[in-house]
Amino acid sequence: MGTDVSPAWIAVDWGSSNLRAWAMDESGEALARADSERGMLSLTPAEYEPTLLEAIGAWLPRTGKLPVLVCGMAGARQGWREAAYLPVPTRLDGLARGAVRPPLNDPRLEVRLLPGLCQRRDADGRTFDVMRGEETQLAGLVARESGFSGLACLPGTHAKWARLEAGAVTRFETFLSGELYRLLASQSVLRHSLGEDDLDAPGCREAFVAAVREAEAAPEAFSARLFGLRAQDLLDDTLPTGDARGTHLMARLSGLVIGLELAGVREALATLQPVTLIGSEALCARYALALQALGHAAQRLDGSAAVLAGLELAHASLSD
Repeated sequence: MGTDVSPAWIAVDWGSSNLRAWAMDESGEALARADSERGMLSLTPAEYEPTLLEAIGAWLPRTGKLPVLVCGMAGARQGWREAAYLPVPTRLDGLARGAVRPPLNDPRLEVRLLPGLCQRRDADGRTFDVMRGEETQLAGLVARESGFSGLACLPGTHAKWARLEAGAVTRFETFLSGELYRLLASQSVLRHSLGEDDLDAPGCREAFVAAVREAEAAPEAFSARLFGLRAQDLLDDTLPTGDARGTHLMARLSGLVIGLELAGVREALATLQPVTLIGSEALCARYALALQALGHAAQRLDGSAAVLAGLELAHASLSD
């Protein structure tokens, strides 16, 4: 962490497992970055301010206040202080209107916690859903493309699919795909057959694509396809041998899980193109490959760049 910077404000993305902070200048450029592995899951409300000071203390002025804008799980019910969810439809350039101020002891801090978004069941078929943190990445998309309309996907442990209209989130769905994949790979009977996750291994991209198409075409057979992985390991003499066998089957598992997710957004994919993928390069590349296999185009926005742009948009709205 740099100690010779004098930021105009500080941007913070505080997740369940870690936090990232950026010292920002007046033009929205990051002067320095700090990271901590102390996320919401390891903190009590009283520990948030000391943890923040450990990360950003060197950037604070000797006198006066420095604005700190925080997105993510610090604003959860179990976090520093709850920033209540805003119901959709919500304009993403207006997230700051739901920001809350947590209790503070250090007079140099002026902290605001951004809210997440929520969706309730209604006559149009919307189901209960929440997001916290991803809305700021979506705001980053809007900051880069003012008035954006279209379909965005944020792959991850809990993948989010959001529909945007003129810069507002109108509907979204969460899929437990990443968590399901890990549970199946590590705690189900499939763990005896699976190996390394490496789509670049020989034949694994083809295996992944085939599994995506199978699951998307017949989502009702998903559970049977899963057990088929175990049976294939025991019976299929055409599979590679050694470690490559488990890697091949792992690629198929990944394809089945993502294919099932894509079946769940089939209607949206039929009308909203291209899909904007927001997240890490590796995971977005995997989703882009799956979408391409089904004939859908995709474009990518880096997840860190998106959250920083979203925090900048919220900061600008507070300054207006």
